[in-house]
Amino acid sequence: MPRRTATMLASTLILIALLCAGVLMKVPYSEMSPGPTVNTLGKVGGEPVLQISGHKTYKTSGNLNMTTVRVTGADYNMNLVEAVYGWLAHDSVVVPHDTLYPNGKTEQQSTQENAEEFSQSQESAKVAALTELGIPVTSRVVVSTVIKGSPAQGKLHAGDVIKAVDGTAVRQPEDVAKLVTKHKPGENVTFTVIPAKTAAAAEKAGKEPQGSEKITITTAKAAKENRAIVGIQAGTDHTFPFRIDIKLADVGGPSAGLMFSLGIIDKLTPGQLTGGKFIAGTGTIDDQGKVGPIGGINMKLVGARNAGARYFLTPDDNCRAAASDTPSGLTLVKVKTIDDAKKSLEKIRTGDTAALPSCSAG
Repeated sequence: MPRRTATMLASTLILIALLCAGVLMKVPYSEMSPGPTVNTLGKVGGEPVLQISGHKTYKTSGNLNMTTVRVTGADYNMNLVEAVYGWLAHDSVVVPHDTLYPNGKTEQQSTQENAEEFSQSQESAKVAALTELGIPVTSRVVVSTVIKGSPAQGKLHAGDVIKAVDGTAVRQPEDVAKLVTKHKPGENVTFTVIPAKTAAAAEKAGKEPQGSEKITITTAKAAKENRAIVGIQAGTDHTFPFRIDIKLADVGGPSAGLMFSLGIIDKLTPGQLTGGKFIAGTGTIDDQGKVGPIGGINMKLVGARNAGARYFLTPDDNCRAAASDTPSGLTLVKVKTIDDAKKSLEKIRTGDTAALPSCSAG
């Protein structure tokens, strides 16, 4: 065999061996890539994403797309070849596995957490939208979770409305912890609550829940801390003046809040927020309409541009990262609140795009 042929054959065999080794060699990394985008003003599977009943709605046009990121599962082990390909690809990012799944979080735990965050983001999106429109929303502090084996187990239940702690009215979930920790471990604390069943029945009848009870619980000592606890997590429950349903499956996390809020506002007000333009965006939303940062911003930009978006509503805290690698043809619009977003949509609608608040990489 000629020397040149033998050398080429040996090199080919070495390359094949290296590729095989790379395929077999597992590495502790995960991949993020652009996920699907969904128009909150449109339909999925023939059903409107936003369904409103009990209040007049108006015709909408254009796009207000929420964006997503696709990630490899917690139980999936990338091989070296996949990791190298991901590092070289422009439309994906390879990150340490623990970045996406810290403390050994399983696929099931991650899915459950994302589902809970998605549900909460929908609730906050409704509150923020209606508040922005001046439509009253009734809010109350409730027991969200009771920890198994805690002093509260069997005494308090998820859904119980917390009216007061030791006779002091509570208005925010954090008020509960503040009042409980005024005690020392082993002391009694008294909750004034409306039972979950009573509250649910009143809500179904369209009435304010009545009939509170006083429940005394002996506090315990928090693990690794010398403070009193009863073993509950307090949250906020809302009663809306009409029905708003968000029909979207197989999506998790809190980052669609802003776009859901804008979609709700568009449907509940005359005129059209987008002016027929294709706008995408992302951002968490709280009950007061403040927009918060999200993960995977650069992947969401790619997904939005691939879907046809021309403008992207970007949380202020994500602006720097977004501006460092913006897809061609996509204009970033910085937003801090839902009101900021509405004002920017008006500028886009009227063609005053030079006045849009922009993101900077500096």
